[in-house]
Amino acid sequence: MEIKFKLNGKEIKAEAEADTILLDFLREQGCYSVKRGCETANCGLCTVLMNKKSVLSCSILAVQADGQEIVTLEGMQKEAEEFGDFLANEGAEQCGFCNPGFIMNVFAMLEEIEEPTEEEILEYLAGNLCRCSGFVGQTRSILKFLKYKKGGKKEA
Repeated sequence: MEIKFKLNGKEIKAEAEADTILLDFLREQGCYSVKRGCETANCGLCTVLMNKKSVLSCSILAVQADGQEIVTLEGMQKEAEEFGDFLANEGAEQCGFCNPGFIMNVFAMLEEIEEPTEEEILEYLAGNLCRCSGFVGQTRSILKFLKYKKGGKKEA
């Protein structure tokens, strides 16, 4: 099937088999930040934004992207780098494998919740698995990032 959609700000027109999952299709398009983890829609590694909402690209078909706007980490390099500094400063990026899906979920959360509480952050990110930490550093990094975005200074 021919599908047309916007990927990271660029119009894409491509062929996709009816049974191709979005994760595989995006990797074929060069979006290697989209990772395969559990293959059961439980780990969050394959998270992308579809129309500014987080979706698990392992659980939807590529043809469902037709007419949609998809953003991967490759399309958010500046934002990801800015937030990534906060992750690193809190020691929350140990192996980095979960970071792309985690970062995508953070930005989806910020689209939905203007000023999330710590409880809302933990609830929103519950679908992201990190085997290196218990999300304490990630939560601290998000809270410091939010404070910074409100006009505060970047803490060391």
